[in-house]
Amino acid sequence: MPPGRPMEEIAPYSQGDFSAPAIFSCSPRSGGNSDSAAEFFREGVCQAGGRAQVFYLRDYAIHPCLGCMRCELAPLGDCFLGARDQSGPLFQTLLAAPMLFIAAPIYFYHLPAQFKAWIDRSQSYYHRWEKGDPRLRKLPPRPAIVNLVAGRRRGEKLFEGALLTLKFFLVTFNFTIEEHHAFRGIDASEDLRMHPEAREELIAAGREAWATCHRAPSILKT
Repeated sequence: MPPGRPMEEIAPYSQGDFSAPAIFSCSPRSGGNSDSAAEFFREGVCQAGGRAQVFYLRDYAIHPCLGCMRCELAPLGDCFLGARDQSGPLFQTLLAAPMLFIAAPIYFYHLPAQFKAWIDRSQSYYHRWEKGDPRLRKLPPRPAIVNLVAGRRRGEKLFEGALLTLKFFLVTFNFTIEEHHAFRGIDASEDLRMHPEAREELIAAGREAWATCHRAPSILKT
């Protein structure tokens, strides 16, 4: 996929369908627990008669933020790295999707490196939001659902750091985390699939998400 792929090439939004939730699987491991969570959530959406787009973050080349502050000084507030990597379609999705589902593992009490790199790259959008960018300021309030898994079984604050980071990452795009699912002792790639209660919980969340999308006002392409 070439860098800077425009939103118009991203299904389902390319067909003008802005009712489908966007699902992000944010683990570097293919076929692991975050992928399973994404699949379960999408299964619930499909059971409710809907559709959803899954983005596997590991499939996108994302350069980390350099802390250069060029985006703050740029006339349009753009990050120059956007022309050199594949972060553009991911951010365009945050602007378009009516709802998000994010699945990620916990690494050392936080999010995986590539996911955190993408989050850090949202700094350019935050600067624009601070300056009153109308496209960002006019985004409707939208819900986000988060699923986190951790190999550790103990730790009072095991998920707190990741949830706090996600909260403030998403606020720039007017998403609010309305529910989160957190599972401990999930480490081997098949662990979540062997957890029937988790599977049913996430399928149910997908069914409800589709219903919520149709109760909420439509999000129009800008």
